[in-house]
Amino acid sequence: MSLKVSDIGEKDLIKLILDNSKYILQDDAAITSISNFNNLISSTDMLIQSKHFPDEMTYFQMGFKSVTVNVSDLAAMGAEPLGFLLSIAIPRNLLVNDFKEIINGVLDACNFYKIPLIGGDTNEANEIIISGTALGVCDNPILMSGFENGDLIAITGDVGVVAEEFKTKKFTENTLKPIARLKEGQYLKEIGASSATDITDGLISELFLLHAQKPDLGLMIYENTLKNKDLCFGEDFELLFTISKEKEDLIKDFIIIGEVNTSKNVEMTLEDGKTITLENKGYNHFKD
Repeated sequence: MSLKVSDIGEKDLIKLILDNSKYILQDDAAITSISNFNNLISSTDMLIQSKHFPDEMTYFQMGFKSVTVNVSDLAAMGAEPLGFLLSIAIPRNLLVNDFKEIINGVLDACNFYKIPLIGGDTNEANEIIISGTALGVCDNPILMSGFENGDLIAITGDVGVVAEEFKTKKFTENTLKPIARLKEGQYLKEIGASSATDITDGLISELFLLHAQKPDLGLMIYENTLKNKDLCFGEDFELLFTISKEKEDLIKDFIIIGEVNTSKNVEMTLEDGKTITLENKGYNHFKD
Protein backbone atom coordinates (compact mmCIF):
# COMPACT_ATOMS: atom_id res chain seq x y z
CA MET A 1 0.00 0.00 0.00
CA SER A 2 1.31 3.45 -0.91
CA LEU A 3 1.30 5.88 2.01
CA LYS A 4 0.00 9.41 1.63
CA VAL A 5 1.45 12.32 3.61
CA SER A 6 -1.81 12.40 5.59
CA ASP A 7 -1.08 8.85 6.77
CA ILE A 8 2.07 9.82 8.62
CA GLY A 9 1.79 13.54 9.43
CA GLU A 10 4.23 16.43 9.69
CA LYS A 11 6.45 15.01 12.43
CA ASP A 12 7.27 11.85 10.47
CA LEU A 13 7.78 13.85 7.28
CA ILE A 14 10.36 15.96 9.10
CA LYS A 15 11.96 12.78 10.46
CA LEU A 16 12.24 11.46 6.89
CA ILE A 17 14.22 14.57 5.94
CA LEU A 18 16.38 14.41 9.07
CA ASP A 19 17.14 10.73 8.59
CA ASN A 20 18.45 11.44 5.10
CA SER A 21 20.57 14.48 5.89
CA LYS A 22 23.77 14.35 7.91
CA TYR A 23 23.86 18.13 8.25
CA ILE A 24 20.47 18.99 9.76
CA LEU A 25 20.05 18.91 13.55
CA GLN A 26 16.60 18.41 15.09
CA ASP A 27 16.21 21.64 16.98
CA ASP A 28 14.22 24.89 16.76
CA ALA A 29 16.62 26.40 14.23
CA ALA A 30 19.71 25.44 12.29
CA ILE A 31 23.18 26.28 13.63
CA THR A 32 25.97 27.22 11.22
CA SER A 33 29.41 28.16 12.52
CA ILE A 34 30.52 31.43 10.93
CA SER A 35 33.49 32.37 13.10
CA ASN A 36 35.38 31.31 16.21
CA PHE A 37 32.96 33.34 18.34
CA ASN A 38 29.52 33.02 16.76
CA ASN A 39 27.02 30.76 15.03
CA LEU A 40 24.49 31.70 12.39
CA ILE A 41 21.03 30.66 13.62
CA SER A 42 18.41 30.24 10.89
CA SER A 43 14.77 29.20 10.90
CA THR A 44 11.92 29.21 8.39
CA ASP A 45 8.15 28.88 8.74
CA MET A 46 5.30 28.95 6.22
CA LEU A 47 1.84 30.29 7.03
CA ILE A 48 -1.21 29.55 4.86
CA GLN A 49 -4.26 31.78 5.10
CA SER A 50 -6.87 29.02 5.47
CA LYS A 51 -4.87 27.15 8.13
CA HIS A 52 -3.00 29.75 10.19
CA PHE A 53 -4.98 33.00 9.99
CA PRO A 54 -8.39 33.18 11.74
CA ASP A 55 -11.08 35.07 9.83
CA GLU A 56 -10.91 37.75 12.54
CA MET A 57 -7.23 38.45 11.81
CA THR A 58 -6.46 41.59 9.79
CA TYR A 59 -3.99 41.69 6.92
CA PHE A 60 -1.66 43.73 9.14
CA GLN A 61 -1.79 41.02 11.81
CA MET A 62 -1.07 38.34 9.19
CA GLY A 63 2.14 40.14 8.29
CA PHE A 64 3.11 40.63 11.93
CA LYS A 65 2.53 36.97 12.79
CA SER A 66 4.66 35.80 9.84
CA VAL A 67 7.66 37.46 11.49
CA THR A 68 6.75 36.37 15.01
CA VAL A 69 6.61 32.64 14.22
CA ASN A 70 10.17 32.76 12.88
CA VAL A 71 11.59 34.99 15.60
CA SER A 72 10.08 32.60 18.17
CA ASP A 73 12.50 29.90 16.99
CA LEU A 74 15.42 32.31 17.41
CA ALA A 75 14.13 33.08 20.90
CA ALA A 76 14.13 29.40 21.84
CA MET A 77 17.87 29.26 21.19
CA GLY A 78 18.72 32.60 22.83
CA ALA A 79 19.82 34.18 19.54
CA GLU A 80 20.19 37.84 18.59
CA PRO A 81 18.20 38.72 15.42
CA LEU A 82 20.23 39.45 12.29
CA GLY A 83 17.85 39.62 9.32
CA PHE A 84 14.50 38.49 7.93
CA LEU A 85 13.64 37.15 4.46
CA LEU A 86 10.04 37.28 3.23
CA SER A 87 8.50 35.18 0.47
CA ILE A 88 4.82 35.80 -0.18
CA ALA A 89 2.31 34.34 -2.62
CA ILE A 90 -1.02 36.12 -3.10
CA PRO A 91 -4.19 35.81 -5.22
CA ARG A 92 -4.26 38.04 -8.29
CA ASN A 93 -7.48 39.67 -7.11
CA LEU A 94 -6.10 40.75 -3.73
CA LEU A 95 -6.49 44.49 -3.29
CA VAL A 96 -3.26 46.47 -3.38
CA ASN A 97 -4.21 48.20 -0.13
CA ASP A 98 -4.62 44.81 1.53
CA PHE A 99 -1.19 43.75 0.27
CA LYS A 100 0.24 46.97 1.68
CA GLU A 101 -1.32 46.14 5.05
CA ILE A 102 0.40 42.75 5.08
CA ILE A 103 3.74 44.40 4.33
CA ASN A 104 3.11 47.09 6.96
CA GLY A 105 2.56 44.31 9.48
CA VAL A 106 5.80 42.62 8.46
CA LEU A 107 7.75 45.87 8.73
CA ASP A 108 6.17 46.77 12.07
CA ALA A 109 7.16 43.36 13.48
CA CYS A 110 10.68 43.68 12.06
CA ASN A 111 10.99 47.03 13.81
CA PHE A 112 9.56 45.58 17.04
CA TYR A 113 12.06 42.71 17.10
CA LYS A 114 14.90 44.81 15.65
CA ILE A 115 15.36 42.36 12.78
CA PRO A 116 15.74 44.11 9.38
CA LEU A 117 13.89 42.89 6.30
CA ILE A 118 16.75 42.01 3.93
CA GLY A 119 15.07 40.32 0.96
CA GLY A 120 12.52 37.84 -0.33
CA ASP A 121 10.27 36.90 -3.24
CA THR A 122 6.68 37.23 -4.46
CA ASN A 123 4.47 34.83 -6.40
CA GLU A 124 0.85 34.03 -7.23
CA ALA A 125 -1.38 31.56 -5.37
CA ASN A 126 -5.06 30.86 -4.74
CA GLU A 127 -4.74 32.15 -1.19
CA ILE A 128 -2.25 34.13 0.88
CA ILE A 129 0.87 32.12 1.68
CA ILE A 130 3.67 33.76 3.67
CA SER A 131 7.00 32.04 4.16
CA GLY A 132 9.55 33.78 6.35
CA THR A 133 13.16 33.03 7.19
CA ALA A 134 14.74 34.52 10.30
CA LEU A 135 18.50 34.75 10.72
CA GLY A 136 20.24 35.35 14.03
CA VAL A 137 23.59 34.97 15.74
CA CYS A 138 24.50 33.25 18.99
CA ASP A 139 27.81 32.23 20.52
CA ASN A 140 26.38 29.38 22.60
CA PRO A 141 22.80 28.55 21.55
CA ILE A 142 20.42 26.72 23.87
CA LEU A 143 19.81 23.22 22.51
CA MET A 144 16.91 20.87 23.18
CA SER A 145 19.27 18.13 24.29
CA GLY A 146 21.03 19.79 27.25
CA PHE A 147 18.72 18.80 30.11
CA GLU A 148 19.87 16.51 32.93
CA ASN A 149 18.22 14.43 35.62
CA GLY A 150 16.88 16.68 38.37
CA ASP A 151 16.49 19.79 36.21
CA LEU A 152 13.36 21.87 36.64
CA ILE A 153 10.87 22.13 33.76
CA ALA A 154 9.34 25.58 33.30
CA ILE A 155 7.47 27.83 30.87
CA THR A 156 7.80 31.57 30.32
CA GLY A 157 4.05 32.20 30.59
CA ASP A 158 0.59 30.67 30.71
CA VAL A 159 -0.51 28.07 28.14
CA GLY A 160 -3.93 27.17 26.79
CA VAL A 161 -4.90 30.82 26.39
CA VAL A 162 -5.27 30.69 22.60
CA ALA A 163 -7.14 27.37 22.78
CA GLU A 164 -9.71 29.02 25.04
CA GLU A 165 -10.10 31.93 22.65
CA PHE A 166 -10.77 29.59 19.73
CA LYS A 167 -13.29 27.73 21.87
CA THR A 168 -15.17 30.88 22.87
CA LYS A 169 -14.53 32.77 19.62
CA LYS A 170 -13.50 35.77 21.72
CA PHE A 171 -10.17 36.68 20.19
CA THR A 172 -7.61 39.02 21.71
CA GLU A 173 -4.08 39.92 20.66
CA ASN A 174 -2.91 36.64 22.25
CA THR A 175 -4.28 35.03 19.09
CA LEU A 176 -4.43 37.86 16.57
CA LYS A 177 -1.05 39.47 17.27
CA PRO A 178 1.14 37.03 19.23
CA ILE A 179 4.56 38.13 20.47
CA ALA A 180 7.70 35.98 20.41
CA ARG A 181 9.53 35.69 23.75
CA LEU A 182 12.80 37.01 22.32
CA LYS A 183 14.06 38.82 25.44
CA GLU A 184 13.09 35.88 27.61
CA GLY A 185 15.08 33.52 25.40
CA GLN A 186 18.15 35.71 25.58
CA TYR A 187 17.78 35.87 29.36
CA LEU A 188 17.53 32.07 29.57
CA LYS A 189 20.73 31.79 27.58
CA GLU A 190 22.49 34.24 29.92
CA ILE A 191 21.53 32.29 33.05
CA GLY A 192 22.39 28.92 31.55
CA ALA A 193 19.10 27.17 30.80
CA SER A 194 19.93 23.57 29.92
CA SER A 195 17.38 23.27 27.08
CA ALA A 196 14.54 25.20 25.49
CA THR A 197 11.96 25.12 22.71
CA ASP A 198 8.94 27.21 21.78
CA ILE A 199 5.52 25.65 22.30
CA THR A 200 3.55 26.84 19.27
CA ASP A 201 2.60 23.20 18.48
CA GLY A 202 1.29 22.56 21.99
CA LEU A 203 2.98 21.89 25.33
CA ILE A 204 2.50 18.10 25.23
CA SER A 205 3.91 17.82 21.72
CA GLU A 206 6.97 19.85 22.65
CA LEU A 207 7.56 17.80 25.81
CA PHE A 208 7.74 14.70 23.63
CA LEU A 209 10.08 16.50 21.23
CA LEU A 210 12.37 17.28 24.15
CA HIS A 211 12.09 13.75 25.50
CA ALA A 212 13.15 12.32 22.12
CA GLN A 213 16.53 14.00 22.59
CA LYS A 214 17.22 11.93 25.73
CA PRO A 215 14.79 8.98 25.89
CA ASP A 216 16.67 7.44 28.82
CA LEU A 217 15.41 10.29 31.00
CA GLY A 218 11.82 11.21 31.85
CA LEU A 219 9.80 14.42 32.01
CA MET A 220 7.26 14.85 34.80
CA ILE A 221 4.81 17.76 34.87
CA TYR A 222 2.32 18.65 37.61
CA GLU A 223 -1.37 19.16 36.92
CA ASN A 224 -1.83 21.73 39.69
CA THR A 225 0.65 24.12 38.03
CA LEU A 226 -1.19 24.15 34.69
CA LYS A 227 -4.67 25.26 35.77
CA ASN A 228 -6.45 22.53 33.76
CA LYS A 229 -5.68 24.28 30.48
CA ASP A 230 -5.66 22.71 27.01
CA LEU A 231 -2.06 21.51 26.68
CA CYS A 232 -2.31 20.15 23.13
CA PHE A 233 -3.79 22.95 21.04
CA GLY A 234 -0.70 25.09 20.45
CA GLU A 235 -0.32 28.69 19.23
CA ASP A 236 0.94 29.83 22.63
CA PHE A 237 4.13 31.75 21.88
CA GLU A 238 5.83 30.82 25.13
CA LEU A 239 9.08 28.97 25.74
CA LEU A 240 9.37 25.59 27.41
CA PHE A 241 12.74 25.22 29.11
CA THR A 242 14.75 23.26 31.65
CA ILE A 243 17.25 24.58 34.17
CA SER A 244 19.15 23.21 37.15
CA LYS A 245 17.43 23.47 40.55
CA GLU A 246 20.35 25.54 41.84
CA LYS A 247 19.17 28.36 39.56
CA GLU A 248 15.54 28.35 40.69
CA ASP A 249 15.86 31.85 42.19
CA LEU A 250 16.70 33.19 38.71
CA ILE A 251 13.36 32.14 37.17
CA LYS A 252 10.90 33.61 39.68
CA ASP A 253 9.05 35.43 36.86
CA PHE A 254 8.36 32.14 35.09
CA ILE A 255 6.18 29.09 35.88
CA ILE A 256 7.80 25.88 37.11
CA ILE A 257 5.65 22.98 35.89
CA GLY A 258 7.71 19.88 36.59
CA GLU A 259 11.12 18.25 36.65
CA VAL A 260 13.36 15.83 34.79
CA ASN A 261 13.60 12.32 36.27
CA THR A 262 14.71 8.84 35.23
CA SER A 263 11.29 7.34 34.37
CA LYS A 264 11.99 7.26 30.60
CA ASN A 265 8.43 8.55 30.07
CA VAL A 266 6.53 11.81 29.71
CA GLU A 267 4.19 11.85 32.69
CA MET A 268 1.85 14.02 34.73
CA THR A 269 1.25 13.97 38.48
CA LEU A 270 -2.45 14.66 39.00
CA GLU A 271 -3.84 16.81 41.78
CA ASP A 272 -4.90 13.67 43.66
CA GLY A 273 -1.29 12.43 43.65
CA LYS A 274 -1.71 9.78 40.97
CA THR A 275 0.76 9.63 38.07
CA ILE A 276 -0.35 9.06 34.46
CA THR A 277 1.71 8.51 31.32
CA LEU A 278 0.86 11.11 28.67
CA GLU A 279 0.15 10.50 24.98
CA ASN A 280 1.95 12.44 22.30
CA LYS A 281 -0.70 14.89 21.13
CA GLY A 282 -0.38 18.30 19.56
CA TYR A 283 -0.84 20.13 16.30
CA ASN A 284 0.50 18.06 13.40
CA HIS A 285 0.21 19.16 9.76
CA PHE A 286 -1.25 16.60 7.32
CA LYS A 287 -2.87 14.55 10.13
CA ASP A 288 -6.64 14.68 10.65
